[in-house]
Amino acid sequence: MSNSSSGKRAKAISDRSGMAFPYSEMVFEWNGSLVHQSEFETKHPQIETRRHIADKQGLKNAKPDRIETAAPNLLKTDAFKTGSASSSTITVTETNHGRSTSDTVRFRDSESFDGITASNINRSAGYTITKVDDNTYTFSVSTDTATSGNINGGGFRAYAGPVTVVA
Repeated sequence: MSNSSSGKRAKAISDRSGMAFPYSEMVFEWNGSLVHQSEFETKHPQIETRRHIADKQGLKNAKPDRIETAAPNLLKTDAFKTGSASSSTITVTETNHGRSTSDTVRFRDSESFDGITASNINRSAGYTITKVDDNTYTFSVSTDTATSGNINGGGFRAYAGPVTVVA
């Protein structure tokens, strides 16, 4: 004979309520508890672990990034500074200009100062520059020279940008 109860009068104690119920009416829950049929609870869906399915990342009919055309930058007031007297070198102050030595820069709407004419600074072909640091660069004008030297000028609305501007 076995050590477990059997027969129609066999009773088991519910793990949930502690009451005695007929052994034949007892069931096991998902957590291993032995309970009566009337006390049985199914496993809650939030306890079930589900496989995570990642969201789709690709876009239908995606278009590539467009390349922005370069635009002229507004310079600060009197951003040009002449070198010594009778020098043709001009230093330009343009904060975080991002330019490199031998880039071509065209200036627009600058004004005459210290013997350098506006038409010479605003030359349509632009100038090849020499980078000094991240905020300044130099270029040499072709025909004019500084009268006094070491003078700031250029006006209030001067722009520095590419030789050609696409509208």
